[in-house]
Amino acid sequence: MRLNSMCIRCLIDKQQERLLQFQDEEKKAAYMKEIAGIVGESGDDASSPYLVYLFNQVYRRYFGEIRDYAEVKKEYNAYVLAMEDALYEDILKAKDPLAQAIVYARIGNYIDFGAMHKVEKKVFLELFQDKRKNDLDKAVYQSFLQDCESGRRFLLLADNCGEIVLDKLFLKELKKRFPHLELCVMVRGEEVLNDATLEDAETIGLHNVARVIPNGNGVGGTVENMLRGEAKEVLEQADIILSKGQANFETLNGCGRNIYYSFLCKCDWFSGRFQVERNTGMFLREREILP
Repeated sequence: MRLNSMCIRCLIDKQQERLLQFQDEEKKAAYMKEIAGIVGESGDDASSPYLVYLFNQVYRRYFGEIRDYAEVKKEYNAYVLAMEDALYEDILKAKDPLAQAIVYARIGNYIDFGAMHKVEKKVFLELFQDKRKNDLDKAVYQSFLQDCESGRRFLLLADNCGEIVLDKLFLKELKKRFPHLELCVMVRGEEVLNDATLEDAETIGLHNVARVIPNGNGVGGTVENMLRGEAKEVLEQADIILSKGQANFETLNGCGRNIYYSFLCKCDWFSGRFQVERNTGMFLREREILP
């Protein structure tokens, strides 16, 4: 997805916000000049998640390590794990458990400390009851089922901690429906916000339902030309890819692969792009998305 003016403004605003804790105006100005330079020199293929990755390298040089989300990740993994059994019961009671599992896993995408100014557990719980925001496009879902039936290698591109607990429930149902599928999950290779790493995935037992691999870098999305070795091979060989979250959409949309995108619209640009309310769930297919 190409950068747009709204995303550029948001990127700059967030960098300014992270400097409020510091007093050295000379250093802050120098930092913002470098940030502006990175944006100005970025190519047509640059995405917001990749630019944030570059920003973080500059931030460390000026101000030291970025915020540590280790406790936040543990908190939300534990929070959703405590709900796991009850939510899985709901999934199994549904007319179509797999469809319900996709919806529940998509609701988990709310737990995002990058796109959201504030993550509220109350709002998260309310999303499970909000039918207006939980529709699953029937045509896209039927295409997804057909691809799962004919394909062999399935790749889930994971996003946030907490969310990955619900991804685990989805993968359990997917394996029941399509036992021939080889399931793999790709997580972040380095710490970035509250995104899931290999350690986080193993903590919640994701490795018990699918093979889990790191992508080898600290971008809050999936940048194909940064993947190496196993991660690159798995992406290239996947017959069906389910991409979770806005950042994975931003870094992959337009690549032409057989990707299905599942995310909540959590910012003004996404809400405007798809003409929906905030926190509405989307289930889209790469080859059917209009430019």
